[in-house]
Amino acid sequence: MTRSSRTPRQLVIGGDTFLWSVRHEHHGEPGHYEDCCEVLTVRRPGALGRFRVVFASCPGHLVPDGYTPSGTVGTTDGRCLNLHEPGTVRALLDAVTSRGDLIVGDGVTEVDGWTVFPAVAADRPAGG
Repeated sequence: MTRSSRTPRQLVIGGDTFLWSVRHEHHGEPGHYEDCCEVLTVRRPGALGRFRVVFASCPGHLVPDGYTPSGTVGTTDGRCLNLHEPGTVRALLDAVTSRGDLIVGDGVTEVDGWTVFPAVAADRPAGG
């Protein structure tokens, strides 16, 4: 059975449980989309607060665009991450929370994923 992409996945770290999902987002008018982004959203079960790690398309950075597989973000120098892998999500979660960007209250915290990409990509296996 295929897993629904709309159902968040669960990640347990120590005694903490998180729910996470990956989405592709566009901005602009239908048929003339601009600013493609791959977005990892992480929250705690039952909580309204969440954080979004956003990988926006920009020079030198790659996001899925029909040629790149879903969930893959990377740089033109060949480094990449697969946002569908729990180990990558864990590494991103660790990198973001170590900077103090925590899920607080009922709000949404948004983080530029490219700011943590180098550190996370350095610690992940190639392609992961």
